[in-house]
Amino acid sequence: MTSEEKLGVVLKQKGMRIAVAESCTGGLVGGRITGVPGSSDYFEAGMVTYSNRAKELFLSVPHEVIAAKGSVSPEVAELMARGVRVATGVDIGVAVTGIAGPGGGSPEKPVGLVYIGLATPEATITRKYRFEGDRAAVRQQTSEEALKLVLEVLEGRPA
Repeated sequence: MTSEEKLGVVLKQKGMRIAVAESCTGGLVGGRITGVPGSSDYFEAGMVTYSNRAKELFLSVPHEVIAAKGSVSPEVAELMARGVRVATGVDIGVAVTGIAGPGGGSPEKPVGLVYIGLATPEATITRKYRFEGDRAAVRQQTSEEALKLVLEVLEGRPA
């Protein structure tokens, strides 16, 4: 069973709904979730907020935070996850932001650096990852880890 299939089973069992906000994955996380038949029972929305302006406009990420921390930061991942959860009224908001490459990296923020945020009404979790490979590999690994993080939280495993 794939991560997205397992996620669907768990979300249905718990009667919960999810929404995603994506930057570096460009809709891959939402695409994987909605690729499962019956996903309309638990998937509310997916937002591809690729630009900083989109993060501010649709997810209420403050411009000042992006200016101070950068769009690829734990702070922005957290605010994106909270923002998509609040905007859609769901139980779980998950967000990804990172540098998929091949360009755009720096010594401080190299290609493959990704932050994944998850927000529930009770808490927000942010994780940092460093993935290897080309753009497609970074995007795929990011989507897989985002799904796994949601499963960890839903199954009550330490996040």
